[in-house]
Amino acid sequence: MGTTVSLNVAGALPNASTLAEVEEAFVDIDRRFSLYRDDSELSRIARGELPLTRADAEVRQSYADALDWARLTGDAFTPHRPDGVIDLSGLVKATAIDRAGRVLEAAGEVNWLINAGGDILLSGESNVGGSREPWRLAIIDPQDRQGLLCLLDVTGSRSALATSGTAERGEHVWRASGDHRRDGHRPDERLPFVQVSVLADDIVTADVLATAILAGGPERSDDVLDRFDVDVLTVDGRGELTASPGFRRAAGLLTA
Repeated sequence: MGTTVSLNVAGALPNASTLAEVEEAFVDIDRRFSLYRDDSELSRIARGELPLTRADAEVRQSYADALDWARLTGDAFTPHRPDGVIDLSGLVKATAIDRAGRVLEAAGEVNWLINAGGDILLSGESNVGGSREPWRLAIIDPQDRQGLLCLLDVTGSRSALATSGTAERGEHVWRASGDHRRDGHRPDERLPFVQVSVLADDIVTADVLATAILAGGPERSDDVLDRFDVDVLTVDGRGELTASPGFRRAAGLLTA
């Protein structure tokens, strides 16, 4: 997946078999879906060696799910690269995070946090100096990687935070057409938003909608907030922040 995955547990570590199963959740997804691996099913599909109709059922279901998300977001989220290659990286990392979380839940673990490249799924509370506290997350300032935009105390059903942006990977979010993004900008022009964070009840929704808003801009952000039960924090090219009311309640913003 080209990223780092960490597990933070507030208390004793899970047993070795549970940790191995958590790791396998990511290894298995990477093995099937990574376009950086020549032997993955998606790489074989891209080379024309494996028809999509003969791919593993999980691969076909993930592609169908991605098409559903494309429809729900007006194609701001897409499972295709500009050259037509199927690329499910916008969906499968979150799927792996979700699967790992289900492993921990099944093992009876309550207080934990999974961080995969800045996309976070958590449960329960943290342990600070021997006392239970809400998990506190930090969102990095895209214009100053040493600074913070806000600190976020996560409570209630909001257990997933995903951030999509251009500061670390450049302009990597594309529309299906390949020639223009949803906002009408050419691919070599800056998007209205340089970073989008979405707080949701599940990590797949958070990750997909963060990508869709980054690709679609302010119009897509308004649409997402109207139709989905999520909270959103955006940063535009001037460094100006826009936060939904729920995000403002959860975060102590360090920048007005």
